[in-house]
Amino acid sequence: MSPEMGRAEDVAKKIRIELEKRGLHKEPLGIDIVEPPVLFALQREGITVVDGQQIMSDARVIKTKDEIALLNTSAMMVDAAYDELYRAMKPGMSENQAVGLVSKVLYDLGSEYVEAVNAISGERCNPHPHVFSDRILRPGDPVYYDILHSYMGYRTCYYRCFTIGYASHAMIDAYKRCREYLDAAISLVRPGRTTGEIAALWPKAQEFGFPNEEAAFALQYGHGIGLAIWEKPVISRLVSLDHPYEIKPGMVFALETFWPSTDGWSAARIEEEIVVTETGHEVITRFPAEELLVAGAHYFTVNGPLATARETEAAPSQRVVDMVEASAKTERVGVTD
Repeated sequence: MSPEMGRAEDVAKKIRIELEKRGLHKEPLGIDIVEPPVLFALQREGITVVDGQQIMSDARVIKTKDEIALLNTSAMMVDAAYDELYRAMKPGMSENQAVGLVSKVLYDLGSEYVEAVNAISGERCNPHPHVFSDRILRPGDPVYYDILHSYMGYRTCYYRCFTIGYASHAMIDAYKRCREYLDAAISLVRPGRTTGEIAALWPKAQEFGFPNEEAAFALQYGHGIGLAIWEKPVISRLVSLDHPYEIKPGMVFALETFWPSTDGWSAARIEEEIVVTETGHEVITRFPAEELLVAGAHYFTVNGPLATARETEAAPSQRVVDMVEASAKTERVGVTD
């Protein structure tokens, strides 16, 4: 409704009346989220509006047992979606088809809202976008996904990375590096440690192709997760080194890392969701990710299974090299002007 309809003023008046009934109309009113016309109307009613978002955010940092159970259930649904997706991926499948498959699995399992399925493949992996396309998967492609949905209000932020048919050595190396940064961060998750200690483990922006930490923000990253995708605490070299936050039991947050391949276009992206316990932590995202998974058919040659670690264009065999050299000597054919 547009401002001239007067609904903002009506809402503000009702709020003022309720505050007056309780003798609170002269007290500051904390608001989490507000539309500007309502904010301005409240101020015209003489109500002092203050930032209530930080209070609400702080109240949501520590989760109850019921909240952790719901977050676990929400993550379980994504486990199942990745299982179906892994079985379905093959050359010829498009990113948007993958999004449709994941969305169906989640809704069939009881999700009330699939906010996004970021499906990123091939040359789209680096730099990292956050939208899917109609790009078709091809043999040797890297592909990573971020699945964000809600079950009874509790969210997921859950990356997994794959290759189709086989993986290049550059992609395998990138995945190992990405996983190592993630595992190092997870190893520090326990009560008493700080977000600054975790952020300090991660590479500086300049080490993976960015001019500064703001430009690289959210690639080496941690964030609370609950009723919103991003909650406190935030973990990033951009803010956490100067403003560390103590890790406490009952926190639930996601840690996500990114590493580009040396080929200049592929990249790895992995994420885990973690519950902080009294003595350490528990990872609640269970679809396998300790090593790079190869999806699609495994190919066979006359000599047996085709290696899953290989290059799209193999180096010439010694026999081919000898053939080229012999031809040059015998035919005496060279480059002419």
